[in-house]
Amino acid sequence: MKSTELRSSQRARRIAAVLATTALALTGCAGNGENAQSSNTIDYWMWDTSQLPAYQKCASGFEKDNPELKVNITQYGWDDYWSKLTASFIAGTGPDVFTNHVSQYPQFVSLDVLAPLDDFKDIQGVDQDAFQAGLKDLWTGEDGKQYGMPKDWDTIAVYYNQKIFEDAGVKPEEVSNSQWAPTDGGSFEKVVAHLTVDANGTRGDEPGFDKNKVKIYGLGLSNSGGDNAGQSQWAGFAASNGWQATNQPLWGTHYNYDDPKVHETLDWYFGLTDKGFMPHYGQFNSADGVIGQVTSGSVAMVTDGAWMNASYAASESKIGATRLPKGPDGTSKSAINGLADSVVKSSDNPEASARWVAYLASEKCQSVVAKAGVVFPARRDATEIKSKIYAEKGLDPEAFTGPVKDGNTFYLPVTDHGADVTSLIIPALEDLWANRKPASTLDKTNDAINNVFTN
Repeated sequence: MKSTELRSSQRARRIAAVLATTALALTGCAGNGENAQSSNTIDYWMWDTSQLPAYQKCASGFEKDNPELKVNITQYGWDDYWSKLTASFIAGTGPDVFTNHVSQYPQFVSLDVLAPLDDFKDIQGVDQDAFQAGLKDLWTGEDGKQYGMPKDWDTIAVYYNQKIFEDAGVKPEEVSNSQWAPTDGGSFEKVVAHLTVDANGTRGDEPGFDKNKVKIYGLGLSNSGGDNAGQSQWAGFAASNGWQATNQPLWGTHYNYDDPKVHETLDWYFGLTDKGFMPHYGQFNSADGVIGQVTSGSVAMVTDGAWMNASYAASESKIGATRLPKGPDGTSKSAINGLADSVVKSSDNPEASARWVAYLASEKCQSVVAKAGVVFPARRDATEIKSKIYAEKGLDPEAFTGPVKDGNTFYLPVTDHGADVTSLIIPALEDLWANRKPASTLDKTNDAINNVFTN
């Protein structure tokens, strides 16, 4: 067997082993051989259907500038995307370029299926200083090589039902100016309580409130946050209480779910359900997210990510956005995340694939994406375009850009063994919400997680 064939065989076995032991189980994941194209066709995969039209326009622009090349875009839903993608690496029938996520790419780096972008001529021509600060760092591996070109970014904010706020006499700045505390919830919990209404019309801060018959919850929740380190649920609260998920911001080797700072945060956060201020586990369909809770009027406000802005803005209910409350450290913190485009090492035409990735990061394409009104593109000039669009739709862009401008953002964990970590922490966090176990029970889970890194 030739050395190249041996390496390919070893890589396939490593990927297959990962599939057998992680959440990337192959559910209906045919090799998708129909997408195989000539070396002049760049096969690009993505999962967000709402962004598909914008990227089709970008593909047309790219093909006009590069008439010898063609871009074929394939879109899968999130649930199928990763299993199909990983299966395609085994079969050799996958894309040349695909939209990547920070929770997945460390595993792909370890499996040696991503091409480092640094050596491609077209990538070197990209002005990455034009991106929001820190986005490139997210996609730089432990080896110092870049494995993804930033395409967009997001932060977390509070979305609120304007009518419910008006009926309660609450202004959005009362949320953003409030402060939460792990002991009694602080002024933020007082706002949450006032926005909560039981079946008799009694508010959560009034005598006679019936926590067992709630009509409107002050704060919504549909997921305990185990699949994203609490990104759109409790991460901002925990960060403003001094918690960091891992021993270093990126590529940590030790998780900190045993930190008393996150324990007291989670005990307070999930404890809101005991008071009737937040839904109980299973009360709403987790697959639907929190958007339906606030748009239907079942809850007054939710915390969610900027990638959902277009959906909130399109709701028949008037939805506004404001900053997360301040924490014990006096700041309002938000996780910042960003997707990227990665080149597959086995691409038939890696140079052309890198040229497409560079075009996706260009002002030409990013301005198209910005005008589509779905996400904040990675480039700062495109962010300004997008901010104006959000403002016109009634969503205050400062709710999302504010943490970036203030320097009060933090990274989600980017580590090896992501699938193992997720499989361990999801049930542990659900136990906190569903069965109201004390957060100190995460100590054992944290030990199990850290054992993965030492074995």
